[in-house]
Amino acid sequence: MESPRRVRPYERPKGERRGLVIVYTGDGKGKSTAAFGLALRAHGRGLRVRVFQFLKHQGARFGEHRALERLGIPIEGLGDGFTWRSRDLLASARLAQEGWQRAKEAILSGAYHLVVLDEATYPLRYGWVPLDEVLSALRAKPPHVHVVLTGRGAPEALLELADTVTEMRKVKHAFDLGVPAQRGIEH
Repeated sequence: MESPRRVRPYERPKGERRGLVIVYTGDGKGKSTAAFGLALRAHGRGLRVRVFQFLKHQGARFGEHRALERLGIPIEGLGDGFTWRSRDLLASARLAQEGWQRAKEAILSGAYHLVVLDEATYPLRYGWVPLDEVLSALRAKPPHVHVVLTGRGAPEALLELADTVTEMRKVKHAFDLGVPAQRGIEH
């Protein structure tokens, strides 16, 4: 008979508690969902949370908007909808830049414990928001502030700066099979 494997006792990390930079990226579903889950968890622990969405417009009423608003978690759309539908990419870029200024103020103010920058990789990839400016703000954030960034194709420099990075990998998605986005699941 094989002897059971010894399980090492849990050792508490010796490092300091501090605000983290967390990135959810990749081509799989769940990046925003994971970020909203963290927002919910943080809010449940009494932490102040603020959410910015770089692609959704200010009047968007997707499921996450309705739920977070009911909980009293501020969520702000900074874009003009999905960029591939934009009729004026210069206006889209301007909205992203203005939105980044609001998000940066929220991060640097220290007024929030968790700031979610949903869909933030897109304005970075398109060059609408300077990567160096985002990295500088993340380095300068107050020590208690956690920042979550989501979106496909996160820049390598952001991945290097982050404390935690999760890459969502698509194995299969119903949309590829011709099934439209489902209310309450994708939006």
